[in-house]
Amino acid sequence: MLRIYTGSGTHLSCAITDGLSDNADLKQGIWYDLLNPTREEELFVEASLGILVPTRDEMKDIEPSARLYNEADAEFMTATVLANMHEQDPIKVPVTFVLTGTALVTIRYGEPKAFEVFEASAVRPGGRALLNGELVMVGLLEAFIDRLAQALETTGDELDAISRDVFRSRVKGATRKARNLEALIEKIGNKGDILTLVRESLVSILRLTTFHQTRDTGSKVTREIRQEFKILQRDASSLGDHAGFLSNKVNFLLDATLGLINLEQSQIIKIFSVAAVIFLPPTLVASIYGMNFEHMPEVSWQFGYPLAIGAMICSAILPYLFFKRRGWL
Repeated sequence: MLRIYTGSGTHLSCAITDGLSDNADLKQGIWYDLLNPTREEELFVEASLGILVPTRDEMKDIEPSARLYNEADAEFMTATVLANMHEQDPIKVPVTFVLTGTALVTIRYGEPKAFEVFEASAVRPGGRALLNGELVMVGLLEAFIDRLAQALETTGDELDAISRDVFRSRVKGATRKARNLEALIEKIGNKGDILTLVRESLVSILRLTTFHQTRDTGSKVTREIRQEFKILQRDASSLGDHAGFLSNKVNFLLDATLGLINLEQSQIIKIFSVAAVIFLPPTLVASIYGMNFEHMPEVSWQFGYPLAIGAMICSAILPYLFFKRRGWL
């Protein structure tokens, strides 16, 4: 799908993309958005702007030289953004920005929510002035960072709730509590995965803005646009620090949860150990008087049986009282 946005005052207007090869007005767009493009759409953009649209495999390359480079008076910059952030499994989507002259081309094979949010504001009259492709790229990057900030805020709130469940759990019963902690470990791991994806996205945005800022453009870039990119860099850097803090919290909660599980297991093992020690003396007494020797004086005693039972009871009670006194129970 190809969406072409042209200037309409200070906002953008989405042009109809039917009959690409015959419509010369479409070649004067400010923003060309390629979503799962066909080869015909790629050829149209290449012919209109004189560039080569990178392939999907090239966009996935992690080498900086393959993600950030200049070619034919155009800048090719690829960032990793997140899609499906509010669902169970967020995914990474590489987005390539091609900045050439006054036009911007975006190539993507996914639908991050930030594109929908930015598009809605870009076509609304009275909004921010979008006079060239570079300003559109600034707006898109701001939308990406805003979405990542929301993801961090949501993850932080969920980690606070998990922390309360870990340290203030009122679940009764060892088995139910162990199952509850196991579920919390799964939640903690899920939040750790989200934070990893967020940090990766922030790093890619920082690399992109740094590359764009250090290019040799002479007088093409205004002071206001440079300031916009500096603000984006600061925002991405501060969010990266916050993501690092939350990652440390994830590690702490994971260690604490595993520690509590170990304590629960140790408590269960202690109960079995104490029970074995308590019932060991009665078992010994019963074993002695269960032997079938002919000459056992106690066998002929009138009170031999009650005496053996009493010995077994006393031998069980005394260890219990001893453990209780020492605070082991």
